[in-house]
Amino acid sequence: MNLPSKILEEAVEQLSSLPGVGKRSALRYALFLMNADEPKVRDLSEALLRLKTHLHHCRYCHNVSDTEVCPICSSEKRQKNIICVVENVQDVMAVENTQQYRGLYHVLGGVISPIDGIGVSDLEIASLIHRVQTGDPAPVEEVILALPTTMEGDTTNYYINKQLHPLGVKVTTLARGVAVGDSLEYADEITLGRSIMHRIPFES
Repeated sequence: MNLPSKILEEAVEQLSSLPGVGKRSALRYALFLMNADEPKVRDLSEALLRLKTHLHHCRYCHNVSDTEVCPICSSEKRQKNIICVVENVQDVMAVENTQQYRGLYHVLGGVISPIDGIGVSDLEIASLIHRVQTGDPAPVEEVILALPTTMEGDTTNYYINKQLHPLGVKVTTLARGVAVGDSLEYADEITLGRSIMHRIPFES
């Protein structure tokens, strides 16, 4: 793509590095920002910078938060004895949108995938086991495994279940209303909500 400006070219290069943004879309965004009012562009750049400088991961569940402990973990209205284990932050949002779950979460930050170089130590599995062992911030009675129904998700499920088994905690998984191979963030809210409400014991 031949552009008349080095500055414009650099902006397009940075924008096209975002997931799902091709060169043509990046150019459209860059030209929009070029013609936008300076305060609007400044507000956007400052908002993006705050993502890196002010956004936290909750000390308990690893969800994104403006504070050290996220609103879900700190809420007195949540069932603190149930933990729903999910792959990423988007999955927390997907489950919350069902309005069928009132427990806490634990975000792993991925699933075990040797092909992609992601092992147990790269995920927040040890901190999950620690939460169950110590009962911090509250004693845990049930762990819901809500990971993708893929080979990597199932591998991660089995590993976590094996680690939790000696601790005597109840381990369940979503009912198979979620299609095999689907990510939670793409499941419709009714199907996902029913899968949570009708969760079943996890069997190894």
